[in-house]
Amino acid sequence: LRGSKSFTAALPGETERNGHGLAYKSVSVGHLEVAPLSPSRLSLGRASSTATSTAAADQGRPRDYLVLAIFSCFCPVWPINIVALVFSIMSRNSGQQGDLDGARRLGRMARLLSIVSIVLGTIIIVLYISLSFRGNISF
Repeated sequence: LRGSKSFTAALPGETERNGHGLAYKSVSVGHLEVAPLSPSRLSLGRASSTATSTAAADQGRPRDYLVLAIFSCFCPVWPINIVALVFSIMSRNSGQQGDLDGARRLGRMARLLSIVSIVLGTIIIVLYISLSFRGNISF
């Protein structure tokens, strides 16, 4: 026998239904209203409390290096620069949700991967041009 994952509970403040004295609502376990586990998941919008906004203003908004990551996408090292772009977008999302430490960490990783991509891309382009002028590579 399988146990049911739904139950009936009395909800305070609801009006009478079907002539019964108490209001009952049948819900499943997956639809229970539970408070979020972490404070960073409270809302998807920006925090509006003065304590949070003053703390954020003191530390400054973390950089996400999105422009640098987009610029690195023009280099011929595609796996690295696409990962840098993903880290940059994740950093921006974390900053908007209020997770400033996570945003800083992801931003630093995006910056590092973007710089590595630009350096390696420049080396590849210089090698390709120098070898093509020597006549070793034909188009």
